Amino acid sequence: MQIRPLQLDEWTVFRDLRLRALADSPDSFAQSLADGRARGDEYWMALTRSVTEPGGQVMFVVEEAGQPVGLAFGLLDAEAADCAHVGGMWMDPAARGRGADRALLEAVVAWAKARGCRRLELWVTEANAAAVRLYRHGGFQETGRRDVLPSNPALPVVHMARDL
Repeated sequence: MQIRPLQLDEWTVFRDLRLRALADSPDSFAQSLADGRARGDEYWMALTRSVTEPGGQVMFVVEEAGQPVGLAFGLLDAEAADCAHVGGMWMDPAARGRGADRALLEAVVAWAKARGCRRLELWVTEANAAAVRLYRHGGFQETGRRDVLPSNPALPVVHMARDL
């Protein structure tokens, strides 16, 4: 298993991983698979630029045997300079249960610490017990804030955070 930042020329890796995530776990993301599929190449290229510029956001890729099997974003908070967010985390079902998810989460934690952030936050679908368990194991606690998933307002999401 290898975890590494996405590279600028890997927009198809980004697109393909994201579409696999949306297809596999539609109740975990704000974007729907139909929305993702409707986006053109320029959209994916622009998003890739946004997570590969030095000193900015990041997308980590998990690879097993040279094949991408997971991703997570580290996103800087637009309003609080000392806060960052975990976003869009997903692992291929065949790669789950072997520790890659914990290592991927820790890569985002290390990225946030390196940028001087003192807090890391995320939103998770309340019914996604495996994800909630992963985040709790990673030191995140529920903050009491709740909302609904934009792609499916019938699903509640909970806000979690941890100090760094």
